[in-house]
Amino acid sequence: MKKLLFLPLLFIATMSFAQDAEEIIGKPIKIGNLLVAEYDFTEVMDCVDAIDACRSLGKGWRLPNKTELNILYKNSKKIGGFKDNNYWSSTFYGAYSAWAQNFGNGSQPYNHKNYYSFYVRAVKSL
Repeated sequence: MKKLLFLPLLFIATMSFAQDAEEIIGKPIKIGNLLVAEYDFTEVMDCVDAIDACRSLGKGWRLPNKTELNILYKNSKKIGGFKDNNYWSSTFYGAYSAWAQNFGNGSQPYNHKNYYSFYVRAVKSL
C-alpha cells in the first residue's frame, strides 16, 4: 500500500520540477559556445546552492565560470533580464570564496560562498 501512495507523489514531484526547469530555461539564448537560460532563478542564493540549482535543471546545465559570466555581462543587452546586481560564478577563490559578476558596474568581486546570496543564471555548453 505504501508503494502505491509513493508513486503518485513521485510523479507529482517530477512534473513540478520539470515545470520549474522550463520556467528558468525558457528559450535559451546562444552566445558563442554557450546556451544561456532565458531567466534567473526566482530566489537569490549562496554559491553552493547556486551550483546545485543549476545542475538540477537537467543534463549539462551548470553555473557559469568567471570568464563565462563576464561574457554574459558583455552580452547582457542581447540576453536580457539581468538585475543590476551580483551573480555567482562557479570559480572559487580559495577555500571559502567564489567570484561573482556585478551586472550594474561590470566589476568581478569575490565573496564568501556560504554567507552571501546573489542572483543566478544557468548556462550549458554546446
